Amino acid sequence: MRRHLLMRLRAPLVAFGGEAIDNYGVIRDFPALSMVTGLIGNALGWERSEFALLDGLQARLVMGTRLDDGGERLVDFQTAQLGANDAGWTTLGEPEKRRGGDVSYKSPHLRYRDYHARLDALVALRLEPADEEPTLETIAHALDHPQRPLLIGRKPCLPSGRLLIGIVDADDVLNALQLAPVSDQREFRFQWPLKEGTLKNARALDVCDERNWKTGVHGGWRAVFEGTGPHIAPADLSTLPELPA
Repeated sequence: MRRHLLMRLRAPLVAFGGEAIDNYGVIRDFPALSMVTGLIGNALGWERSEFALLDGLQARLVMGTRLDDGGERLVDFQTAQLGANDAGWTTLGEPEKRRGGDVSYKSPHLRYRDYHARLDALVALRLEPADEEPTLETIAHALDHPQRPLLIGRKPCLPSGRLLIGIVDADDVLNALQLAPVSDQREFRFQWPLKEGTLKNARALDVCDERNWKTGVHGGWRAVFEGTGPHIAPADLSTLPELPA
């Protein structure tokens, strides 16, 4: 049995970002490894420039997700009129400015951003190796006492409740997701890493969700399974402690 941290990602708007194309910000059904890495790093107070810390944490994370409520998708159409001295914010360290001369300022700045509305996702994760810092206990404390506001994908995506559920002992990531408490008994959608459990009729696929934190480019691939299956009622929840709010 190995220890897994359980974290709930729930908000009125959630953005599990995918590959951005031009001015279209698309989303995926499940959170990316890089998104969870960034969320934890933000809770710990790490800066975006601390590449070694973020790369190291991402390499140690073994995680999967259970969708308790897939919500629904919506598209936010964003428009702003930018003048010659105005600029759009980016993550590249440089402001985004208009190009093309004076005529370009007559057209608005357009973007499309997809969101999940009312999505509720349960994440189970462990660290390999487990005894290096940050440990699961360090991360658990940071989620309850974050150094900065926590976001689930994008700036508007503020959690609607406590992220941390607790720590549970389980054979693997899928087992941890199946043991986590639920509000009703039914089939759930899961995504979990290769060799971290099995479900009938699961499909195998590769996801590009690992980030090179120095260059800001996603290029690493993970082998995962996706499938549906039941919740397993745990015999003992003593490993899910009540942690201070």
